[in-house]
Amino acid sequence: MKPAENYIDINKQSWNNRTEAHIQSDFYDLKGFLAGQSSLNSIELERLGDLSGKRVLHLQCHFGMDTLSLARLGAQVTGVDFSDKAIDQANKLAAETQLDARFICCNIYDLPQQLNEQFDLVFTSYGTIGWLPDLDRWAQIVRQFLKPDGQFLFVEFHPVVWMFDDQFKSIAYSYFNTETIVETETGTYADRDADIQQDTVSWNHPISEVVNALLRNQLEITALDEFDYSPYNCFNNTTEAEPGKFRIAHLDQKLPMVYALKASIKK
Repeated sequence: MKPAENYIDINKQSWNNRTEAHIQSDFYDLKGFLAGQSSLNSIELERLGDLSGKRVLHLQCHFGMDTLSLARLGAQVTGVDFSDKAIDQANKLAAETQLDARFICCNIYDLPQQLNEQFDLVFTSYGTIGWLPDLDRWAQIVRQFLKPDGQFLFVEFHPVVWMFDDQFKSIAYSYFNTETIVETETGTYADRDADIQQDTVSWNHPISEVVNALLRNQLEITALDEFDYSPYNCFNNTTEAEPGKFRIAHLDQKLPMVYALKASIKK
């Protein structure tokens, strides 16, 4: 079987494999989170609005820190991820923090078979759609779970970032979704020295593919912003230009690194 045909199993194993390293990493700072710190960044916080009493669906939530940070803002949150090890940890964190959150373990394409509700906000962020081959199906999921007056907030690493090799020295991949990218990774972005290795299957998605998938599914884009920094130090050869703003050192402010998109159901 080709990797692209078995991508869910391969990627699920890769995320199961790295979850423990992420929990223990300084990158995620679980200790700080348990002490009351939010894991959300200013980019998404400035766009979330008042979540008091709102019902939120968080797609591809990993082990739940952002999900629970949304709950700390007053939301009733449902987090979804296909990694059973990550969801086990998310449930432990929910119990420990006693926050209003529940977690579902499934591939998001299968979510309609697991959940039959609608939400005030659907949210997903940072390193999510690259694991999905079909953005039309993704946009259908977003549309299905939004209330008629609901909002979709999507914050993601800019597709230009994924064109480069790991050291940001040369262009290694197409900006466009023209190939399935099969790689083997040693360590993980949260701990490059972690004694783990995993295979991954991913796809690059240009912004036009994202926007058109949403438009085809009756979602109207209400805002689109781009940023010349990453709030996470998850790439090689970075410099911290300001607290919490990481750029590729030799590219300075020339590279778009993150974008944020808001959408609502077209009336």
